[in-house]
Amino acid sequence: MARYKLNLKYDGTDFYGFQRQEEKRTVQSEVEKALQKIDWTGRSILSSGRTDRGVHAQGHIVTFDHEWKHSCNELINALNANLPYDISVSEISLVPDDFHPRYDAVSRTYHYYIHFAESRDPIRDRFSWRIWPEVDTTLLRRSSEFFIGEHDFASIGRPQINGGCTIRVILRANWESDTDYLRFIITGNSFLYHMVRRIVFLQVKFACGRIDEEELIQGIQHQKQLKAGIAPANGLFLHEVSYS
Repeated sequence: MARYKLNLKYDGTDFYGFQRQEEKRTVQSEVEKALQKIDWTGRSILSSGRTDRGVHAQGHIVTFDHEWKHSCNELINALNANLPYDISVSEISLVPDDFHPRYDAVSRTYHYYIHFAESRDPIRDRFSWRIWPEVDTTLLRRSSEFFIGEHDFASIGRPQINGGCTIRVILRANWESDTDYLRFIITGNSFLYHMVRRIVFLQVKFACGRIDEEELIQGIQHQKQLKAGIAPANGLFLHEVSYS
């Protein structure tokens, strides 16, 4: 018996999030079905975290224990042959038996994509938030700096458990141009529920003049109530989970 670490990529559009749910199509349930077809007898895979309905991933990490008698490359091929079209395994490795993809993670990086367009585009709209009129990108880039550092993000998101800590450390937050999109890149030690989508929403509102700078800073630094709302799920990607 050995413990395997998988890097998953998936298009989250047609999933009800990552976590297994009764009678719902989820990423976890599809991965476990694929494993069962190659004689896996475990009860549940371990995950680096959860993604919401409609959120995508380029680097979601899961682990499982299995008595696989072939190479890692053959395991990738076997899994990809049994996974649906919107999930794939891009990397696999052996890890120590006590490795945990969530608790051993030191940081997570998310990407969020937006584009400016007056009319709908079925392809671009699947993986990014369409915004119109165009907002001030200089203000977008300026607002991202406000989130860097250690803050109590109680006004931005909520913990997974009631009464949980809302202090998080943001190591990087910035906007980059990416062909036809603007991409927000954020790295932190961990994130609250809906935190990244809420941060994107607040920045967009700031950039179009719906929130002033002092209001945004007070919300971040002193937990003052901020404008309600979150960015759509379809623009969000779990890009990478890092380990020491």
